[in-house]
Formats: sequence, C-alpha cells, structure tokens
Amino acid sequence: MCKAIYRFWQEEDAVGVVEIILILVVLIGLVLIFKSQLTSLVNSTLTKIKNQSNSV
Repeated sequence: MCKAIYRFWQEEDAVGVVEIILILVVLIGLVLIFKSQLTSLVNSTLTKIKNQSNSV
C-alpha cells in the first residue's frame, strides 16, 4: 500500500500539461482584457512600417 501511494506521489506526468493549460488561460485572459490597446498598438506599428517603406 505504501509503495502504491509513493508511486502515485512521484508520478508527475500530467503536471506539465496542467501548467501549460493554465499559462494559456492566463494569456488568453490578458489578450481579452487588453484587446483594444493591443489592436491600436499593432495598427500604429503597421502604419509606421507602411509609411517608412513608402519613403524608401
């Protein structure tokens, strides 16, 4: 019985998957919260790139 509990305690294969899922949930939440700021940042950056590429 003690060996079975010890093996269960040492088995951490699913821990990596849970961590990745939690990180993805946090990242998706941040994107949803800051969606308008991210959109304006990307648009302004692309506009600057377009303007500077026209001058070359």
